[in-house]
Amino acid sequence: MQCPIEVNFRNVRKTNDIENLIDEKMAKLERICGRIVSCRVTVEKTNHHQRTGSPFCVCLDMIVPPGHELIVKHKSTEGNLHDSLSNVLREVFNSAARQLKELLQRQRGKMKRHNQKRPTAFVSKVFPERNNGFIKTVNGHEVFFHKNNVLNGDFNRLEIGMGVRFVAELDEKGPRATTVEIIET
Repeated sequence: MQCPIEVNFRNVRKTNDIENLIDEKMAKLERICGRIVSCRVTVEKTNHHQRTGSPFCVCLDMIVPPGHELIVKHKSTEGNLHDSLSNVLREVFNSAARQLKELLQRQRGKMKRHNQKRPTAFVSKVFPERNNGFIKTVNGHEVFFHKNNVLNGDFNRLEIGMGVRFVAELDEKGPRATTVEIIET
């Protein structure tokens, strides 16, 4: 890791066992990705009542180049109120490992490929100066995409009418292609 892990404890007694568990789990994350720039872990006990148990809240916030922030938060109230702190920590780090692996796959362009080799859309507009464009689905819907969402760095190869496959998500401005793949016909 390029900078040390920052661990904050709130209303929780800091113990060697907990610190060792955090270090062990962080080492596993570093084996997945050795480029983690920063990592902050906050361990908190939100309240202590006999009927509600002793809920812990653990938040892990890390930065991976080129500026991706992964945040994982887990509260013991989201499952068993009587989860031990070590169990909550394991859940957070396991979830962070899954997110980190998924991010690395996206960065390497190794998203799952579907067997379908027919285009599901066609490039309708390309704006090289703005690094974006639009694709039109076979149903006639236009979907925005950005240069960063074109797989294998193929943005400069895009031409109007070219067949593509894509995955879309809905954001506040409407549908947006998260992955665009050129289909060679």
